[in-house]
Amino acid sequence: MAFKNPEREEIKEILESARTIAVVGLSDKTDRTSYMVAQAMQKRGYRIIPVNPAVKDDILGEKTYASLKDIPEPIDIVDVFRRSEFTPDIAKEAVEAGARTLWLQQGIVNEQAAEIAAQAGLKVVMDRCIKVEDAITQPRRDAL
Repeated sequence: MAFKNPEREEIKEILESARTIAVVGLSDKTDRTSYMVAQAMQKRGYRIIPVNPAVKDDILGEKTYASLKDIPEPIDIVDVFRRSEFTPDIAKEAVEAGARTLWLQQGIVNEQAAEIAAQAGLKVVMDRCIKVEDAITQPRRDAL
């Protein structure tokens, strides 16, 4: 059976219940999409945890981790800014880390990653921008 993203109402519920987003592939370069999206989500009240083994410094004022397994606290959403072929391993890490949702950003699709996460009980969203979905489903979140 082909993957199907959750309906908009379920995406709204995922975002409303989330507080912590681990962003895999978050760049420390301010002109990168991953940085801009993570910064926008942080401004809207989400805690952002950067995951990037190539960056040793903080990003957006938060400690950067080399992998999901290094994060010492609960993760609600794993937001992925990596090429599709890397996502099955990230899905496995998300499961092991106890994340509730695997979110592959716009342009990123991998059925195997979706299956790994879904079989472990995670919600899965693919080929959608978390910033756009948050703005559509929760337009007044940052006003709270």
